[in-house]
Amino acid sequence: MRRMTARPANGHQARLLKLLRDGGPNSRAQLGDQVDLSRSKLAVEVDRLLETGLVVADGLAASRGGRRSHNIRLNPGLRFLGVDIGATSVDVAVTNAELEILGHLNHPMDVREGPVAVFEQVLAMAAKLRATGLAEGYDGAGIGVPGPVRFPEGVPVAPPIMPGWDGFPVREALSQELGCPVMVDNDVNLMAMGEQHAGVARSVGDFLCVKIGTGIGCGIVVDGHVHRGTTGSAGDIGHIQAVPDGRPCACGNQGCLEAHFSGAALARDAVEAAQQGRSAELAARLEANGTLSAVDVAAAAAAGDATALDLIREGGTRTGQVIAGLVSFFNPGLVVIGGGVTGLGHTLLAAIRTQVYRQSLPLATGNLPIVLGELGPTAGVIGAARLISDHLFSPA
Repeated sequence: MRRMTARPANGHQARLLKLLRDGGPNSRAQLGDQVDLSRSKLAVEVDRLLETGLVVADGLAASRGGRRSHNIRLNPGLRFLGVDIGATSVDVAVTNAELEILGHLNHPMDVREGPVAVFEQVLAMAAKLRATGLAEGYDGAGIGVPGPVRFPEGVPVAPPIMPGWDGFPVREALSQELGCPVMVDNDVNLMAMGEQHAGVARSVGDFLCVKIGTGIGCGIVVDGHVHRGTTGSAGDIGHIQAVPDGRPCACGNQGCLEAHFSGAALARDAVEAAQQGRSAELAARLEANGTLSAVDVAAAAAAGDATALDLIREGGTRTGQVIAGLVSFFNPGLVVIGGGVTGLGHTLLAAIRTQVYRQSLPLATGNLPIVLGELGPTAGVIGAARLISDHLFSPA
């Protein structure tokens, strides 16, 4: 299987590779405008990158006076695999070096089936994408998992909704199977990186990206870089107490935000409302399907069901209370809300906004957009591809 063997030799080459990744093909002159290098030093570094095969010449650039230079672009044959493992499904995509998605597959999968079963599915999907001719092989892979990750080793640590995953060597195991370098991170960090690369956070240096799905997490981006904390557990906001002496949580504590509002908590509350006769709409859906999910609550709310709307508003208020504390502490330039529960849409967003704007200081919220993510399920796979490209486009 073909592998990318070359790596940038220094920080200047790494900077040039990332500029070409994020901005697409560019001329030497335009690259020179963006890096602090003399023309001769820039020429040396670009020529060395051309020799490695990481970049290729790409036609003549527009004239800026004098002799026209060649455009430079990342090697169009480079391929990255982005894998986003959620609690209930797996997304796998293949991208080029500029992180454009060339092919994308989704498959329902319960993360509680354990790492062996999940990765068998991931490898089957990666092989299916390869068989379409989109990739001869993968030059690197980024993997997102829905739990805390000890980042340097690529190992999940005591993830509350992932029984059987504690200490599993994800990076090592998948690197052997795929035959390429692998990096692993928490799924919400990758969602943040995806929105930063190609979504709503493209021009923002400091922002929070809150993912509300089966669980709740927060990606923290500081000066353009994900902040993971000392051990990799930064942003685990689902386990901040939202209700004193509240419901028991999967983590062992009581009253956590995740226990009161997440995909799983919302489904449980919807079933209870249906069984107690508080919502004819939810009761009908429960009778028809035998179960309820956040999708059912969203549909009932769209049909004007008062109980479904109350469930969404109450959850948004609790989430907003926690985010308000984060806004006062961190003072971000943007808050992005994503994840499966965002199907609840603007009712949820309005409740979150109301609480944050009410509780946080005016200086922090005076010019603070709180918006839904743009990329939906592709945010995680784009972020995963960006994670591995960040690694490979850094000096070895």
